[in-house]
Amino acid sequence: MCFICLEYFAYSSILCSCFSIFYMQGGIEDGEDPRSAAIRELREETGVVSAEIIAEVPNWLSYDFPPAVKAKVNRLWGGEWHGQAQKWFLMRLTKDEREINLANVETDPEFSEWKWATPEEVTEQAVDYKRPTYEEVMRTFRPYLVGATKCYSTKW
Repeated sequence: MCFICLEYFAYSSILCSCFSIFYMQGGIEDGEDPRSAAIRELREETGVVSAEIIAEVPNWLSYDFPPAVKAKVNRLWGGEWHGQAQKWFLMRLTKDEREINLANVETDPEFSEWKWATPEEVTEQAVDYKRPTYEEVMRTFRPYLVGATKCYSTKW
């Protein structure tokens, strides 16, 4: 599962108070719906509890791993993995960025830093095999990103 947060929000995977993108990935637990999983993953991986879902990509998006990535993923995760199916959500941060704390999270930290980024920067920085997915996500969320201004952060 992947997320884009607008607030607009992104992290390294990306976070923003104007517009940005936050893409973390996590699984859906048994009996959990995707929206609840998105909120839980946001809290677990960033410490953020003050966010709301404002949109979602209506369908699941998927991509195949290239051979080298597939071999590494299968070795690390065990099993036979061919790619990923993802559900994307756009979220608004309802408080300021001081709530973001990657070092004080509920699980082992998966991210070492975060930054503000524009939707274009996120798409440009995506690895080749994920870029079509990111482009589709940006097209879906574009109406919510109209009028975005440059994002500033006390972090940078």
